[in-house]
Amino acid sequence: MNTDLHDQCVLITGASGGIGLATAALLAEQGARLVLHYHTQPERVQRLQQRLETQSIAVQADLRDEQHVEHLFVEALAAFGRIDVVVVNAGIWNKHYHPLHEMTLEQWHETLTTDLTSAFLTCRAFLRHLAQIPRAAAAIILVGSTAALFGEAGHADYSAAKAGMTYGLTLTLKNEIVRLAPRGRVNCICPGWTRTPMASEELANPEAVTQAQATMPLRKIAEPEDVAAAVVFLASDRLAGHVSGAILPLAGGMEGRLLHPETR
Repeated sequence: MNTDLHDQCVLITGASGGIGLATAALLAEQGARLVLHYHTQPERVQRLQQRLETQSIAVQADLRDEQHVEHLFVEALAAFGRIDVVVVNAGIWNKHYHPLHEMTLEQWHETLTTDLTSAFLTCRAFLRHLAQIPRAAAAIILVGSTAALFGEAGHADYSAAKAGMTYGLTLTLKNEIVRLAPRGRVNCICPGWTRTPMASEELANPEAVTQAQATMPLRKIAEPEDVAAAVVFLASDRLAGHVSGAILPLAGGMEGRLLHPETR
């Protein structure tokens, strides 16, 4: 299927993670030119670049720091001259269960800064780029989470950060981007459990998998490629040119989380 993404420049934050790597690989198949952001794991991105049959650059940046974000965009523009699509994918999830009354302020700040402030800085830099180099179409795809839709006990910091992206940024920026690019679009995908390195320890526990699937009609754990396919769809102005402000769950029809699992 023709996505018209050939020669489009796509910047992917968190490209060294499972979803980021799969997204980069699928976009490369469409002929997109890629800016692959990483923070602490350059080797994963470097191995990916060796396999890609498209132009790409890898750029290190701490997205919590606005100077680092500015550097990321300077490097991208020096390489490709313009950026057409940004995939806001970088983030963390603290695997330890901490109810809010036990959560430290340090953890709260770390998650909000790493997940939400970094998204703000990335989106702001892209919108500033659009203001300087006008064009008709552009796209932002934010990677949220089902934690934004349903909450997640023991992870209020993550749920709050992802909800800020999913609702606050997506639904606001879809109205702002069109002032800079008349066909500009902003959408958000919300994956549930996905088989990534970040979730590998939890998904190795059969009981945890059973509980994760308990409210899913499609009783499967998503693969990173499932998420990547949705990103490519939303990145394509040809396929999703009339889709903006959408919040797309990618969780097998999940309806929520069991509060009182059956006791056997």
